[in-house]
Amino acid sequence: MENPFLEEIVEKEPEEKTQDAESLLRTEGPVQDTSEDILAPLEKMFGFTSDEYFEERGSDGRDVGYFTGDSETPSPFERNTRKMNLYEYLRWQLQLLRISDDVKKTAEIVIGNINEDGYLQASVEDISEMAQVENNLAEEAIALIQGFDPPGVGAKNVQECLLLQMKNLSLENTLIDKILTEGFEELEKKKYKVLVNKLKVSMDEILSAVKVIEGFEPRPGKNYSSEEIIHVIPDVYILEDSDGNFIIMLNDEGMPRFRLSNYYRKLLSKKDDLGREERQFLDDKLRSAIWLMKSLDQRNKTIYRVTESILKFQEDFLRKGVQYLKPLTLKDVATDVGMHESNISRVTFNKYLQCPRGLFDFKVFFSNAVQGGEGDVSSSIVKDTIKHLIAQENTQSPLSDREIVETLKGMAINVARRTVAKYREDLKIQSHSRRKKWT
Repeated sequence: MENPFLEEIVEKEPEEKTQDAESLLRTEGPVQDTSEDILAPLEKMFGFTSDEYFEERGSDGRDVGYFTGDSETPSPFERNTRKMNLYEYLRWQLQLLRISDDVKKTAEIVIGNINEDGYLQASVEDISEMAQVENNLAEEAIALIQGFDPPGVGAKNVQECLLLQMKNLSLENTLIDKILTEGFEELEKKKYKVLVNKLKVSMDEILSAVKVIEGFEPRPGKNYSSEEIIHVIPDVYILEDSDGNFIIMLNDEGMPRFRLSNYYRKLLSKKDDLGREERQFLDDKLRSAIWLMKSLDQRNKTIYRVTESILKFQEDFLRKGVQYLKPLTLKDVATDVGMHESNISRVTFNKYLQCPRGLFDFKVFFSNAVQGGEGDVSSSIVKDTIKHLIAQENTQSPLSDREIVETLKGMAINVARRTVAKYREDLKIQSHSRRKKWT
């Protein structure tokens, strides 16, 4: 937007069109020379031409146009058609009711304080203060919204949310009601034997009631979330050819591609026709444009070199699977490519690599070493092993962290119980008491 020398390459333009545009520009200024010697300023200032520099870019693994493609522009109908979010859906239901202005105004404030999961984030006192009404009217407005669809909306916590859904199914004064009101803490921790003794019922009755409760939705606003699904696009591809060799290809899709404007390069080549300020302005913009293009090129070269280094260290993983993932640190790669560790961290942050083993975040390839019987083992392998052990466990008697530690010892992997707990939390796996399933 600010540099006239930079033109973004959107698509290949016909030669005639380019010449017509330049001829129109020439009629407005003093430049009438059609000589081909338009690159002299670059040669004088930098000792090379931009075309020479940017044409020799095969070493960074890029294949211009290989991953690019025209994306269809959505029609106006497609752009304007979308489902309502939770706020809009609740407002729509409110508009259908014939209620007093005070209740309606207060109910609108209640809706405005409901988060995307469907929970009310303000107290009765907060609502009454914002609406400048009495507390009983605020409570009436909250109760009104709690009667809206989806069931459970407007609750202050999970327990109230489940109770609202229970009432919606007319299950008051049942065992389900008792569990949610008198035994919610035990329900959360799956202490069903305690519930049996507390509520004086059989285990079968408890399990039947729990099965109904498990069908409730703890996040009633989930289906109305405005969050869009993010599709990950790889930044780098590692492909395997017919001879079993790996090829690195950088994905240029989404990255801007620039060229230097022919018109302004010609204009700068005729310095005698320009004033001192004009020459200085164009010189500065040209240097800035060259710097940006070189920086983008350097970024691609750095990503390529880092990927090349990771491939060298982790080739066994690519060929044989996750159990062959080796311990690798940012410092190892930084030393290998001759760069600072912070540069490696920055260039791999939030970047993804597509390889024969699947799509991975770059951080997957960097892991600390864990002591093993036959040498150090990658922490990623330990996490994968823990995940596999838990997936294969008896759900009626889940593995405790201590039991996982002992199992790993038998596999010649020595880790502490707190390390297992940390890795389990990283994997978003609950504790063994919460994983337990009753029949």
